[in-house]
Amino acid sequence: MEPRVSLLDALREHLWLTGSKKGCDQGTCGACTVWVDGRRVLGCLTLAVTCEGREITTIEGIARDGELHPMQQAFIDRDAFQCGYCTAGQIMSAIKLIEEGNAEDDESMAEHMSGNICRCAAYPNIRAAIRDVRDRRQEA
Repeated sequence: MEPRVSLLDALREHLWLTGSKKGCDQGTCGACTVWVDGRRVLGCLTLAVTCEGREITTIEGIARDGELHPMQQAFIDRDAFQCGYCTAGQIMSAIKLIEEGNAEDDESMAEHMSGNICRCAAYPNIRAAIRDVRDRRQEA
């Protein structure tokens, strides 16, 4: 692979993992959000060669044993998507948002999810899905 290939292009075009989307190719929309060593990154701005030997997680890798990740299920339950184009990036960021402790209220959620744009404006439902998962984790 050429050194200038982005992680997003490597995932989509070489590994056929097409869940992460190419929205803007400039790092402004968040549709390409994936995890590298457990941290959220923008796949379109990350060079694939910098990820050699690192753990990459995409939307395809968060379900376990045939069960959707709780955030995936919450997005379905709360109808937190319309066209679905941004959904993978939104879900990947939302999971980390909770893990990072930045989901205490809607204002904090909006701020820490601001890198993930939903052109359909499903933000109220996205925040509702995040609250559901956050609250279930706190109850456990």
